[in-house]
Amino acid sequence: MSEGRRSHLLQLGIAAAVIAGFVVLTRVVPNIDLQQALKDVSEKLGALTYLLVGAAAFLETGAFVGLLLPGETVIILGGAVAGQGETSIVLTIGVIWVAAFLGDSTSFMLGRRLGRGFILRHGPKVRITHERFARVEDYFSRHGGKTILIGRFIGLVRAMAPFTAGSSGMRYTYYLPFCVLGTGLWAAAFALIGYFASQSLDAAAHAAGQGTFLFGTAVATIVVIVVAVRFLRDAENRRRLVAGMERRAALRPLVGFARRLRPQARFVIDRLTPGGLGLEFTTLVAVLAVALYVVIAYTVVLVQDPGPTPGDRTAADLAAALQTPWLTDLAKVVTQLGSSAVILPLALVATVLLCIRRRWVEAAVLLAAVAIIYAGVQELKDATDRPRPPDPLTSSTGSGFPSGHAAHSIIYPWLALTLAVRLRPGMAGGTALLLAGVGLAVIVGLSRVYLRVHYLSDVSAGWALGVAAFAACAVVAMVVTHLRQNPHHGPLGDRD
Repeated sequence: MSEGRRSHLLQLGIAAAVIAGFVVLTRVVPNIDLQQALKDVSEKLGALTYLLVGAAAFLETGAFVGLLLPGETVIILGGAVAGQGETSIVLTIGVIWVAAFLGDSTSFMLGRRLGRGFILRHGPKVRITHERFARVEDYFSRHGGKTILIGRFIGLVRAMAPFTAGSSGMRYTYYLPFCVLGTGLWAAAFALIGYFASQSLDAAAHAAGQGTFLFGTAVATIVVIVVAVRFLRDAENRRRLVAGMERRAALRPLVGFARRLRPQARFVIDRLTPGGLGLEFTTLVAVLAVALYVVIAYTVVLVQDPGPTPGDRTAADLAAALQTPWLTDLAKVVTQLGSSAVILPLALVATVLLCIRRRWVEAAVLLAAVAIIYAGVQELKDATDRPRPPDPLTSSTGSGFPSGHAAHSIIYPWLALTLAVRLRPGMAGGTALLLAGVGLAVIVGLSRVYLRVHYLSDVSAGWALGVAAFAACAVVAMVVTHLRQNPHHGPLGDRD
């Protein structure tokens, strides 16, 4: 029997043992109150859950603990505690995301500094054998940058991929966006599994028979998918399969549909690999993911309690300590850079100039993002209806969340980025221009806090909304442009 078959049989045996154990448990202790048991655990853990899940997420890759204990176990528990109302699911996901990102980055830096020789010499002491490390290296060499993103959901690969990326010489700027996306998806997926499952444990226990059947079906499906992927990885197998399908009239339309879909599928696959458009696309998606999380997190928190957060109080106290007449006058001037009276003419002039240079895509992104920001600000204001800070230093009306001035000010770094990267790539002073654009956005937002017309959370959410709007429009424009310019591909199976 081959090693691969033995491995598959072992995995199926473990799955069968899990199913049998679950059935026995439900028969032996049918009257256990799972919901009450979880509630008791949640009450005892309380806010300590944040520390627990954060430490687990960091240590899994930062200290290779994931080789001994899969981090999903603790993450699902953290989500379950949030499901009982003892903690916030939004904050739980954020803590896990940041901790997992820091753990991956630590492992990456260790790999860059120590190299593969160190792990080969000392790895066996912590169960990193030469064979296990070779498996991860092989996976990494075959799948490249996809390993960082997809490998987050594969136990051994998740624990070792960041170190392998660092020891392979990959630049951290390439690694960063994939790490942000991978850790974010992983954190949200497993925390939400625990969150929703914790609210229906008793129902799940009563449906043990149906659950066992579904679990067995899922295992069988996974095995079939794995076998199919390994079969189709060989180019000759793909050619024989296509030829066989084309000989059957009922399957020919499916082959034709697959051929039409191939450019789009190839585009998605290529975007998972660093380099060229892949890196640019993934970076934008990573930025979009972080920005959306910030907007959603603040919105969820403020819908429940519109009052100032601890960070808002600290920022307000600092602004009050800095208050002077001349600084107040300056802040009233600077804050106008985020007003509609300045932003709308600026956007119109920039759009006209882009159109004159026939940069239609950049012009469309600019107009669409500005429109989304205006609509998004108004929708969030209506949804939260948050009161503004007391005793403002300048006039203001309406809800305070989010800050429209902060959201609109993102046009400055975006215009700087468009000029330095799109219109004049490699231009002298491009970095300084970009920093100036970011600086303008920062001081516009902070001027709102200083003038006591917005809390810091209003401004932070405004910045995030603006970033999300421009990033989302850029992602859509990149996809549409690529698909329109994509050359016609040959028949399915012509390429390896």
